[in-house]
Amino acid sequence: MTSHHGDPAGGQWPHPVIRLPHEQQIFAHGRGVQDHVADRITAFAGSMRFVYVHVAWFAGWILINEGIFGQAAVFDPFPFGLLTMIVSLEAIFLSTFVMVSQNRQAARDTIRADLNFEASVRSEVWSTNLGRALGLDPEEIERQTQELLAASRDKMNSEMGRPQE
Repeated sequence: MTSHHGDPAGGQWPHPVIRLPHEQQIFAHGRGVQDHVADRITAFAGSMRFVYVHVAWFAGWILINEGIFGQAAVFDPFPFGLLTMIVSLEAIFLSTFVMVSQNRQAARDTIRADLNFEASVRSEVWSTNLGRALGLDPEEIERQTQELLAASRDKMNSEMGRPQE
């Protein structure tokens, strides 16, 4: 919360100005070491470096096990059963890390939606009260708003080829 030390007329504001918390601040409080590790692994697995490392690794593995350095160096002959098992285990773990990151992103999206909803409600309350203070008719403004929203929905639906509501 922040407070102002003066209003435009030079007096004091009677109360502090309410500030909504930022979604990143809320989300950061719930992150632990495991979350950081999962994020880093997922970020690496989704990068081109990951692809390049795997191309080099697979190429080297296959070349070694096809006997490029002699039969004595072969440790996983074709059809490369050990490589298949390692890649399968890697896929299991990587998919788990991706799901952990997706679950956390879903939680973050929920926090963001809750904060957006709260901000919208605050704006609506403030707008209604300001409108009344200015002598505006809230029912007429709401009727106009509903008409504009309906027209906007109709236009969007027609552009997307959806049936009109």
